Formats: sequence, C-alpha cells, structure tokens
Amino acid sequence: MKRSTVGPEIERLIQLLARLPGLGPRSARRAALHLMKRRESLLEPLARATAEAAAAVKVCSACGNVDTCDPCSICADPGRDAATLVVVEDVGDLWALERAGATRGRYHVLGGTLSPLDGIGPDDLNIAGLVARVAGGGIEEVVLAVNATVEGQTTAHYITDQLAGTAARVTRLAHGVPVGGELDYLDDGTLAAAMRSRTPF
Repeated sequence: MKRSTVGPEIERLIQLLARLPGLGPRSARRAALHLMKRRESLLEPLARATAEAAAAVKVCSACGNVDTCDPCSICADPGRDAATLVVVEDVGDLWALERAGATRGRYHVLGGTLSPLDGIGPDDLNIAGLVARVAGGGIEEVVLAVNATVEGQTTAHYITDQLAGTAARVTRLAHGVPVGGELDYLDDGTLAAAMRSRTPF
C-alpha cells in the first residue's frame, strides 16, 4: 500500500484540485505546493474568495447565467437588445461571447446538449424555458450559438422545430474558415461548411 507523504488536509486539497479541468494528479500536486509556499499571499486569499463566491453565487432565473445577483447583470442591463436572444450550451460559452464583445443581445443557457447515448433528453435541458421566453413575445431573433458538434447540431434542429410556431426568426452562427486560418491546416468538415456558407465579397 502506498503511504501518503502529506497530511490528510493537504491530500484533500490535492484531490479537489485534481477535479478541476486541465489538472491531473501531478498538476494538482504542483498547484497545491505552489499555494502552500505562498500561503499568506495566495492560499489564504484564495480560500476567502472561494468561500465568498460559494456564498454569493446565484443562477439567473431568467437566462441560466451564473452571477451574484438574480436576475444577472446581463439580464438586468437596460442597454441590451431584448429582441435578440442568443442560445448557448453552457455558461462558459456565454462568457466567451461576452469577452469577444460579439453581441449586445440577451442570452439563454441550455445547460448542455441533447445526447441520447448519454441519456440526456429535452427534459434535462432548459429548452422548455427557452420556448416559453420566445412564446412570451418581444423576441425577434433567436441565435443558436451552439458548438458545431453532432450533439450541438442535433440540439439546434430540435430547438428550431420547437420554435417553428413562434414569430421569432431562428439563425445560427456561421461555420467555416476561422480568422487567420490557413486552408491547408483545416479539417474536411470545416472546409465543406465554409464552402456551403460562402458570402459575397
């Protein structure tokens, strides 16, 4: 049996850090060691910030975003375009669009994608809430900003069918050659999508 070289509190810290995306057991050990070496300047402030965030975090009842207020700061912003609703899979996608300054619309977080193989159906996602928001009126365009995966496209088609009876126009993000991309390095699917989605120059 392998004997632990650290106390149970440190081992617990390492185990929790290892659950974070991009951190395996070795990276978690290095991160824990780094935190402990800088206990006063890093570990203790991080522990306080984590505790404060855990106490303050809320899920927006309107869109599903994570913030410290409900409705979230995006939904509460009167300067937002309430007629445009951008549908994303997860909060990380919402944050990415906000970082890019890509839209002034409002958002709707699905909480994932349809995946029958994983047992994820429409009732497991926030699709009913989306349909209710659009049916409530005032939304002219629904932008499906889901990933270009099989699950993402299946989810987009399902949502399009569910919104067929509403007055909202349903659009999706363009797929194709990324800015700065070189054709020789792109996969076949991306090239085919770019050719299908070509626009006037």
